[in-house]
Amino acid sequence: MTLAALALVAGPLVFATGLVAHLLVRDLIRRIIALNVASGGVMMMFLAIAARTSDPDPVPQALVLTGIVIMAATSGVALAFARRVDAESDELDAPDAAELSDERDVPGGAP
Repeated sequence: MTLAALALVAGPLVFATGLVAHLLVRDLIRRIIALNVASGGVMMMFLAIAARTSDPDPVPQALVLTGIVIMAATSGVALAFARRVDAESDELDAPDAAELSDERDVPGGAP
């Protein structure tokens, strides 16, 4: 099995692992890490697709490099937001939908 074929098989598995972790974990830091893992899986698939031809295609490689820069920047911003949430509420868990709806229920307010 070539490295490209291995990356083509492992990429969706890594993406699915990150997506499931993002959906199941409540801690904001771990959710950010899970999204980084999922985006790493997408980048693995892009690189595997680019390496399958005899001459490597530079467009997917450029997209992956751009994705790495965007992922690093958005992770930094997300971590700054998580730090702010921690400072404001002393809790790094994401709120449940029931908690949000309870806060919005105001007597005499619009439905």
